[in-house]
Amino acid sequence: MAVAAKNIPAPDLVPVRRALLSVFDKTGLIDFARALAAAGVELVSTGGTAKAIAEAGMAVRDVSDLTGFPEIMDGRVKTLHPSVHGALLGVRDDPEHAAAMRDHGIEPIDLVVSNLYPFEDVRRSGAAYASIVENIDIGGPAMIRAAAKNHAYVAIVTDPEDYASVLNALEMNFGSLSLDFRKKLAAKAFARTASYDAAISGWFAEALEIEHPTWRAFGGRLDQVMRYGENPHQSAGFYVDGDKRPGVATARQLQGKQLSYNNINDTDAAFELVGEFDPARSATVAIIKHANPCGVAEGASLKAAYVKALACDPVSAFGGIVAMNRTLDAEAAEEVVKTFTEVIIAPGASEEAIRIVAAKKNLRLLVTGGLPDPRTASVTVKSVSGGLLVQGRDNAVVDDLDLKVVTRRAPTPAEMADLKFAFRIAKHVKSNAIVYVRDGAAVGIGAGQMSRVDSSRIAARKALDAAEAAGLAEPLTKNSVVASDAFFPFADGLLSAIEAGATAVIQPGGSMRDDDVIAAADAHGIAMVFTGVRHFRH
Repeated sequence: MAVAAKNIPAPDLVPVRRALLSVFDKTGLIDFARALAAAGVELVSTGGTAKAIAEAGMAVRDVSDLTGFPEIMDGRVKTLHPSVHGALLGVRDDPEHAAAMRDHGIEPIDLVVSNLYPFEDVRRSGAAYASIVENIDIGGPAMIRAAAKNHAYVAIVTDPEDYASVLNALEMNFGSLSLDFRKKLAAKAFARTASYDAAISGWFAEALEIEHPTWRAFGGRLDQVMRYGENPHQSAGFYVDGDKRPGVATARQLQGKQLSYNNINDTDAAFELVGEFDPARSATVAIIKHANPCGVAEGASLKAAYVKALACDPVSAFGGIVAMNRTLDAEAAEEVVKTFTEVIIAPGASEEAIRIVAAKKNLRLLVTGGLPDPRTASVTVKSVSGGLLVQGRDNAVVDDLDLKVVTRRAPTPAEMADLKFAFRIAKHVKSNAIVYVRDGAAVGIGAGQMSRVDSSRIAARKALDAAEAAGLAEPLTKNSVVASDAFFPFADGLLSAIEAGATAVIQPGGSMRDDDVIAAADAHGIAMVFTGVRHFRH
């Protein structure tokens, strides 16, 4: 049975006479405390926060003076006391609450300023188990939730970015805060503790190797509000969870207009793909359109790789995302800006390259400081009606797989290199995926079709169109290799690839008709390799 409410109306304006400040992040603290004190607000504080305020020359009352009890257990217990929580939770217009506060000498607190131990940062730092546990804040969330629940009378501030707006509201209302303002602060406070608890519960699941905990929560902080989502009638916001994985969420934007929802989605896809390719081995460039690659190539330089990638599908590359696995140099920048491009993302950029890109004022340039590790274990989340689908990231890498030649003819060393290249790309193409590669460059990509045969044919058709546009006598799928993200259920998909000119195939295997597919490959003198791992991507 739910707890019954007494239906006592909340006042609109509540004067702020006493504030409790207890923060780990002391950004802006002294200026904020000084402004409160100047407005006649009594300051109550704890531990290091009280020390910082006192050292700045302000009068501050230690919380132990309210509780009559000292901080104990290395500061673990300081605000967990009825004199604090009664001051926060008391409904002041309820006669019974007011009497209890008088009887027990509980002085009301009108404003709480609290932020939390840096659990998320400590967790990501790789600290020892005991250190991570010690950075689980208890008193802070308890105070925050108490103040937020009783927002009818108490204002709760959890973010230093809100200090200015609180001071402005106090000035506008002659030392009081409105109910609407208190509600907004309370909503933000509950979201903050929810995100904090999500990080803690997620860490425990990882530490205990619980793949699917009974309750699962995800949290993040708003990074930007966008003009719209995938389409203009959809609202959208971008939230970051603090993961330091190099990519669009952690990148520095050096120039260009704000990233859109689709830009972020596509740029993430582009950089995750290019992260599959070791920059020490070769320069690699990926061009992405609508989260699918329309060109990927490696070369002796970024310019050479970009030119080869662009040749795969120059029509689709218009308005695309370009990702690079090395620092963007001037030579590559000059080549990229010849084609209308939405975003360039790379681990870094030379000063000359930055100047070249700057001539295109709307072109976004992002630098990440590194590449994402394709082997990292983490989870991906997809929303469905009524729930979330959570799975481990597809961190299988073709170089780690036990590749098995299943045909009479084995691939040549050059074919094997291209087969691995193609399978890396296929991992990042929407299913059903077919990728033709020749000499370290994708030359035909078929994505997102209901039939694998259709994907094969579309890829071949795109290669034919690209050849005609380039004035070539034949498409580059002739004497190419082909990768399939999943097995061929029948030989027809393979035969379509052979018809396009493929001489070697890489696929997971595992079909009931593998023998028929292998027989078809042998009949045409095709080499085939099984990976034992598929890369469905939806």
